[in-house]
Amino acid sequence: MPYDSISELPGSVRDHLPEHAQEIFLEAFNSAWDQYADRSDREETAFRVAWSAVKQKYKKSDGNWVRK
Repeated sequence: MPYDSISELPGSVRDHLPEHAQEIFLEAFNSAWDQYADRSDREETAFRVAWSAVKQKYKKSDGNWVRK
């Protein structure tokens, strides 16, 4: 299920990522959702792609996500 806004993202994303990282996650998730429409593991793949996109610009430091 694609997300229309960051307010619809799961709490595990909203509660831990800064707003900009949430925007990256949202865009990457929705893009992957469209791209992998024919896969049985579509949602899992979209989540992996979204987290990978976030990790390109953010890293976890002392338990918090910060820009690289």
